[in-house]
Amino acid sequence: MKNVINIIFVILGALIGAGFASGKEINIFFFQSGKNGIYGIIISSTLIGIVIYKSLKIICKRNIKTYKDFLETLTENKEKLKKDNKLSKNRISNIKIMNQKDNLNLKNIINIIINIFILITFFIMIAGFGAYLKQELGVNKIIGSIILAVLCMIIFQKNVEGLVKVSSIIVPILIASLILIGTLNIKEIDFLNAYKTLAENNKSFLINAILYCSYNSILLIPVLITLKQYIKNNKQIKYISIIVTIFIIILSLTIFLILIQVEVDINELEMPAVYVISNMFKILKPLYGFIILSSILTTAISLGTSFLQNVSNNEKSYSQIANIMCITSIIISQIGFSNLVNLLYPIFGYLGLIQIILLLRKK
Repeated sequence: MKNVINIIFVILGALIGAGFASGKEINIFFFQSGKNGIYGIIISSTLIGIVIYKSLKIICKRNIKTYKDFLETLTENKEKLKKDNKLSKNRISNIKIMNQKDNLNLKNIINIIINIFILITFFIMIAGFGAYLKQELGVNKIIGSIILAVLCMIIFQKNVEGLVKVSSIIVPILIASLILIGTLNIKEIDFLNAYKTLAENNKSFLINAILYCSYNSILLIPVLITLKQYIKNNKQIKYISIIVTIFIIILSLTIFLILIQVEVDINELEMPAVYVISNMFKILKPLYGFIILSSILTTAISLGTSFLQNVSNNEKSYSQIANIMCITSIIISQIGFSNLVNLLYPIFGYLGLIQIILLLRKK
């Protein structure tokens, strides 16, 4: 049972990043759809649960060890070989070779897309850490970025064990803190006015829900592969999927309700949830600061660990790539947290649809 709990914390830690806790993601994908955004949250969280379940089943059943192996499983095509049992052995052999070439090309393309996305999202976490320290404490952005980059560099040396240990400590506190703030916030909401305000926003919620699940799946699957060693049976997979789904719904709705309290143009705010806490719950500002910074840290190490597992061939290359990645992140992060989230998350949401389609059609 301890393994299941730790896996849940790692998955939630990967999902609850700077974009989520700051309210930026929830605003882009759900809040702008008004009251329908609530349906979007439920649909998207359920899809994420399905992705987790199917991915873990494939990973464990096929003993997947790398992301390349996972992609190979998704893109394999045996149907063409079953259409005509009368084909000669040579003909079957030729089809196998052609299928392997097609799968290799598709696998390589998807693999490149996934790795680029993971790396860029890691950069976004570094940028988010610097943006928060700048906004709340007046610390230079580059100093904040350096702090997180160095922390990540240290944790990466512990590999997957470091990821699990950090998540098991930080994520429970993070969840409890979010629920506490959410409970206090509910008491302050004027639901009649809130309903009128939300009813004015009627942007498509279904597309956004799918896109949110899509880009999160790009982050999740590499993380799930690293967790395979902690899963003992299929029953655990079911529990993990269901519990993560429930928590994502609760936490997403918590942030959604916090955003109702924004009284200015929410799209102009880099961290809308932080704005609300700073203005309405000043006594909780330090606590939410912990939530933001912790969520950034847990997501950054999840992403970094996944990327390093994907691209490194041995311990030496793992360490070298980790150092280069952390140093580069300090430079890239200066582009700005909000700019990176607004531009890249929706784009990668569309790109991630390829993986979602391949996964859902897999028996």
